[in-house]
Amino acid sequence: MLNKLELKVPPLVLVALCMLLMWGMSRLFAEFDWIIPGGATLAGLLAVAGVIIAVAGVINFRQANTTVDPTAPGRTTAIVTSGIYRSSRNPMYLGFALCLAAWAVWLRNPPALLVLPCFVLYMNRFQIRPEERLLSEKFGSEYTCYCQSVRRWL
Repeated sequence: MLNKLELKVPPLVLVALCMLLMWGMSRLFAEFDWIIPGGATLAGLLAVAGVIIAVAGVINFRQANTTVDPTAPGRTTAIVTSGIYRSSRNPMYLGFALCLAAWAVWLRNPPALLVLPCFVLYMNRFQIRPEERLLSEKFGSEYTCYCQSVRRWL
């Protein structure tokens, strides 16, 4: 049953749903709102870092002429190991997580922050592991060696 969720929800859709859930939680639990000195600046920095990291991942994929469609990892034509992919196997997803962290800081609500680990857990189980399984089947030891030398997130 759970396998039916694998690679079904595009990560950007999941990010939007998480943002909506975070906003809802911040309104539902408004009594927990906090004041963060410099919070707007911190949120901005996290968002900018997230966008830069995610865009760098897209650029590296485009340079390698491979698909950026996260619902069809079987269409991948190359393992990208250069650029941002020397530091993270999933910079686009890392960038999304940073943007969600920025949103939580902007909302100033600790309960909203609880959505972030749920996003990471969902991505690991239903997006990243299936991608890794397919890429391992397609590229064999080359991909296995890459996975052993570069961390999944950071």
